[in-house]
Amino acid sequence: MVDTSYLDWPFLEPRHRELAQALERWADKNIDDVPHARGQETDDACRELVRQLGAADWLRYAVGGTACGGSAETIDTRGICLIRETLARHSGLADFAFAMQGLGSGAITLHGTEEQKHTYLTRVAAGSAIAAFALSEPEAGSDVGAMQCAARRDGDSYVLNGEKTWISNGGIADFYVVFARTGEASGTRGITAFIVDAQTAGLEIAERIEVIAPHPLARLSFNNCRIPASRRLGEAGQGFKVAMRTLDIFRTSVAAAALGFARRALDEAVQRAVSRKMFNQTLADFQLTQAKLADMAAAIDGAALLVYRAAWLRDQGKTVTREAAMAKMVATEMAQKVIDDAVQIFGGLGVVCEIPVERLYREIRALRIYEGATEVQKLIIARELLKDVAAKEK
Repeated sequence: MVDTSYLDWPFLEPRHRELAQALERWADKNIDDVPHARGQETDDACRELVRQLGAADWLRYAVGGTACGGSAETIDTRGICLIRETLARHSGLADFAFAMQGLGSGAITLHGTEEQKHTYLTRVAAGSAIAAFALSEPEAGSDVGAMQCAARRDGDSYVLNGEKTWISNGGIADFYVVFARTGEASGTRGITAFIVDAQTAGLEIAERIEVIAPHPLARLSFNNCRIPASRRLGEAGQGFKVAMRTLDIFRTSVAAAALGFARRALDEAVQRAVSRKMFNQTLADFQLTQAKLADMAAAIDGAALLVYRAAWLRDQGKTVTREAAMAKMVATEMAQKVIDDAVQIFGGLGVVCEIPVERLYREIRALRIYEGATEVQKLIIARELLKDVAAKEK
């Protein structure tokens, strides 16, 4: 039985506890813990999960603005963290489906015009349109300033050329928020964000990418792709800020998903330890097993405190660049270790395909990379720390 005592922590309000409990009941009935699918099966499963999450009103928490179907005027960071943590315990693909709706449309919530919000967010919240966030390129991942995908102004349109890769929901999305160099300045200061509908001429799915934990993923190609200027998001040249503001919301929720995976792994490990007979006792009777379980439980609670601190601070209107980076770094690294320990407790059974801890082992690995690798989070934390020191010395 998963420990939910953290729901009583002061970071959370009664409405958050009610949200988590309601989602848990719904997930128990509607989210199947099924083996990983591949290819078309993964696409179909993801589409169905988006539809289910929309029909049950959970996607309303992924967008901001009640007029556009959102649960509130602004995105509740604690709410999306609780949702991701709960869904991740049940199904990595369900967590993915929810998270990508939020990340893919987050820039529209933050910077979209009223027309853009009504056109796209309403459908995202209902689960009738699938969103995607297209920032990374073959030679520009963590180094966004190296972006080469470019858009030039041509009358009342922009003409987009280049590639994007590692794009979640690539191939099944109905629209993409795409970041391209528009030349107002060098580096990150000359990037602009656009909404690109999936059926736009010149947009092609150049490659479907298979990864260890199957999710819809693709490389996109833009060949003289004409985008109406009305689909520009925010001001020209401000795309980097649009991207970073979007990531600041959802980076903390990546840490929450890692918590969900880790809690499921601990639960599986405990159940295995108390049921596995060995040398006329159970695995749980060995002090080595008890020590491992204790380390796992303490690590999860420590990471959870960082996650919900960051979420709470953002909901108070604070800038959480450092806190979100700390939460993501600690929670994802913690979850990798906890899941590895769970596999060890399972022994040979732990590496059998589609056993829950084996699936978790594959699910967690990507979280230490996407939306800012652990090494990038360390740089962010150090930069913010040194910035504070320099400010105090002035």
